[in-house]
Amino acid sequence: MISDRKFSGLPWPTGTTKVFAVIGDPIDHSLSPVLLNRAFTEANVDAVFVALGVSRSGLGKAMDGVRALGISGLSVTMPHKEAIIQHLDRVTDRSKRLGSVNCVFWEGGKLVGDSTDGPALVESLQADLKDEIAGRSVLILGTGGAARAIVLALADAKVKEVVVVGRNSDAVERVLDLGGGIARKGVAGDAAHVDIIINATSVGMADTEGSGLTPLSSGLIKQNHFVCDIIYFPLTTPLLKHSLEAGAKVSNGIGMLTFQAARAFTIWTGKKAPVSGMLEAANLVARGRAGSH
Repeated sequence: MISDRKFSGLPWPTGTTKVFAVIGDPIDHSLSPVLLNRAFTEANVDAVFVALGVSRSGLGKAMDGVRALGISGLSVTMPHKEAIIQHLDRVTDRSKRLGSVNCVFWEGGKLVGDSTDGPALVESLQADLKDEIAGRSVLILGTGGAARAIVLALADAKVKEVVVVGRNSDAVERVLDLGGGIARKGVAGDAAHVDIIINATSVGMADTEGSGLTPLSSGLIKQNHFVCDIIYFPLTTPLLKHSLEAGAKVSNGIGMLTFQAARAFTIWTGKKAPVSGMLEAANLVARGRAGSH
């Protein structure tokens, strides 16, 4: 049980403060500490969130440390989302289907893993659209872990159709298997017939080989589209730049990141997350990084 902070005049944190962490490699870029510590502060929760660099080879020892030290919960990022499963007591049905975990919590003395990426993206889309996405058609670019989680969540949200575009046929089929019968293999030109376009690849991310590139030809983006790029560095990717020039509405990866953190916060504390404050903090730091890059 996590208690409220006790502002008794003593320095904070104290011996009762619960510790949460994000693990990954690299981890210095993570905005999770900004998001979660803002949430803990606004909600008056006696907890602190830190980033811990954990190598692939060190994951097992790190998880032994989580148990030994009583770390209260984890966010999990690359490269550990799949490998961490073997170090948990159980995973949710969603994580079992995806073979991936990004949130770890204690339940009945057991370490449990869940995947919140897909539902977080759906929540972010609905917040940006100010409407439900049920009945809409979606084209998703990519076949990796993020794409799989998103397609599963889109099916649960009862979208009309999901068109999956990827270069590897076997990888596309693995994504389609999660689509609940509404997903089909497509090509970039299918963008003309959808309402929402989602980039779930790393193309356009700063400091990568795909920096400055776009995963979809600008000529395929129209004014009626809503375009979401799950990248948040830079805040405006080449795809989003072209989309804005076409008159389309857009969103970046800050929303998905924030709603993922908000879901973790609620899982860990049982409290409603202060999403608006978390979004404000994430955007502030992200803009600062963009300005100094």
